[in-house]
Formats: sequence, C-alpha cells, structure tokens
Amino acid sequence: MTLQLNPIQVKRERAFLVLAGIFLCAMTMLNIIGITRFIQLGPFAVAVGVLPYPITFLVTDLISELYGKARANFLVTVGLALNFFILGTMWLGDILPAADNQPPWQQLTLAGPVGLPNGETVEGQVGLFSLMFATTSGAVFASMLAYIAAQYCDVYLFHFWKRLTNGKHLWLRNNGSTVVSQIVDSFMVISVTFGASYFAGAVTLNQMGSMMADNYLFKLCIALCDTPFVYLGVYYLKKHLEFSDEEILALAH
Repeated sequence: MTLQLNPIQVKRERAFLVLAGIFLCAMTMLNIIGITRFIQLGPFAVAVGVLPYPITFLVTDLISELYGKARANFLVTVGLALNFFILGTMWLGDILPAADNQPPWQQLTLAGPVGLPNGETVEGQVGLFSLMFATTSGAVFASMLAYIAAQYCDVYLFHFWKRLTNGKHLWLRNNGSTVVSQIVDSFMVISVTFGASYFAGAVTLNQMGSMMADNYLFKLCIALCDTPFVYLGVYYLKKHLEFSDEEILALAH
C-alpha cells in the first residue's frame, strides 16, 4: 500500500526538509569551526563559530510557527544526535594510530608552550589533528550541552508566548524566546569550554565574563535584526504552502 500525499503536503514536506537542511548545516559548521579563531565585529570579540549560530534560532522559530512544537523539537533532537556523531568521529580520529608516512604539514613545531582550553599545555612537536581535537573537542561538547538546553528552551518559550497571545504578536514570541535562550547558550558554552582553563589559571573570571557578554550581546543584536526576516519567511511560506490561520493557531496548543 502506497501512501499518497496531496500536492500541498508534498510542498510542505519539501519546505521542511530545506529548513531542516539549513539548520543542520549551520549547526555542523559552528561545531567544526568553533573557537578556532576569535574575530572582532565592531565592539564584540566573538568566536568565529558564533557566526552561523543565529540561523539555527531563525529556522527553529519558522518551523515552530508553521509546523508546530513537535516538529521543532524533533529537529532539535536530530541536531543533538548529529553533535554526538561529530564528537565521536573526532574522538575516533584522535585515538586511531597515525599512518607511518605523514605529510610534513601534519606535524607542527611549537615555538613555546601553548595552553589549551582543557587546561593542558603542549610544547615541541605536536600533530595537527591532535592539536585540533584538543582545541575543539571541548567546544563541541560545550556546544552540545548549551545546544540542547538553549534550543529546547527556545521552542518551549516560543509556544508559550504563542499560546499566551493567541497567535498574535509574532515579534514578541520570536524575540522573547531567543533573548532568554541565548542567555542559557552563552553562559553554558563559555563556562564549559573554558572552565578547565579557568581552574588551571590560564583564563580569568573577568575574561570569561567578557566572552559571555560579547557572545550574548552579539547574538541578541542578530536576534533583533532577524525579526523582519522571520515575518518575511512566515508570510512567504504561509502563502506558498497554503497554511490557514486556524492550522497555525492549532499548532500552538
């Protein structure tokens, strides 16, 4: 027996797959590039991995609005599984024995001792992948913890405001959910990533606080700026996918 979908359902499922693909691509990218570099954006000094992060909240808000809480939480759960896959692959690549003939660029000679985010110090010759794993694995793990807390918080608060306002004031649930969830994310990702460095004396509490503040304020600015894009996305997709107001409101309950 073949399940037949009407043309509208097909369009809706295709749109969901595109949104899910954008979400998972952005999340994978932020985990891979993570804290490999800190950049200056105006008054904010942020990790380069922060750049694609606001896209994940934009997409979850669109999915929450048009497809409901269950679909949004499903996507968040898939993203969490992908985080485990990334971390597991990195761990496996680090513990497997290296090939005998390594290209010269895979071995680095450090000019002096280098402190790592996990509190350890390396010096002399070090493998490129081992150094990459040591500097990013903690950030990926921190991102996993922050991700699951912040994204589920975002979805929950989005629908809380949607029920409270009876489906009105999209700007309120878009910004209200993101503002709170970004506090959770910024605090957790910095404290877990650099916690070991703090206890080892390599990072001060003021430096961690500054990184948290910069991360949060940057994400907050982006969240406020993406409100027109949320309205535009909801307007276009609602019209293109033929969602009725009754359908969208029913998904809030």
